[in-house]
Amino acid sequence: MSFARHVPNIITLFNLLSGSIAAIFAVQGDLVMAAIFVALGIFFDFFDGLAARALDVKSELGLQLDSLADMVTSGLVPGIVMFQLFRQALPGSAAQPVDWTTGQDLLEWNIPVFALFGLLITLASAYRLAKFNIDERQTDSFIGLPTPANALLILSLPLILIFQPQPFLVDIILNPWFLAGLTLFSCFMLNAEVPLFALKFSSWGFAENKIRYLFLIFCVILLIFLQFAAIPVIILSYVIVSMISNRIGGETVVESN
Repeated sequence: MSFARHVPNIITLFNLLSGSIAAIFAVQGDLVMAAIFVALGIFFDFFDGLAARALDVKSELGLQLDSLADMVTSGLVPGIVMFQLFRQALPGSAAQPVDWTTGQDLLEWNIPVFALFGLLITLASAYRLAKFNIDERQTDSFIGLPTPANALLILSLPLILIFQPQPFLVDIILNPWFLAGLTLFSCFMLNAEVPLFALKFSSWGFAENKIRYLFLIFCVILLIFLQFAAIPVIILSYVIVSMISNRIGGETVVESN
């Protein structure tokens, strides 16, 4: 068996490793490092697909392994991050990471119950990934927000709090009702019957890729001026533009989950 056949799966395992490290940082409350390793995992997630196509070694094993890796990097970690944001936002909750040394009593509970609401994102991600693997409509396309895009949306929030602590942004992000609404929005969009326009370039001509080029330019401009605060705007704009494009009759082919 040629080593080349294993290359995409090895890259996928690096995605899983990155996500596992991100989960450790997220549990400890270091959300910046968690975001860095999630971004690294998404980077590997993008290139394992490219490697599979370049080497022509697509397999059922690769499909299942990719979803398992995404479940950790883009499913588990965003749920933990939302949990940590709830802990900071809820009245009376400590902003520090959970103290794992406390609670000598087996049944002692030292975390706010409502903060667990953020883990709905993990459940919705698992449901989406499982559905993706058996949905014949999504063999080479997806419907609903991909888990990596959703992960970027959630992970952008602590980055905004740390690097762009504008009072109005902090007040919005650390509002428990905003976090609850965003959690429900995230869960809905992950599994909504909403086709998104293709980000894959099959050619480099402007005419056939006009919407892609314009959207990428729009993203670059937003990132320059808004920095991390641009990420939620970009994700929301992507969904809106896709809905408009689909109503007009645009294509929906994207190879991701």
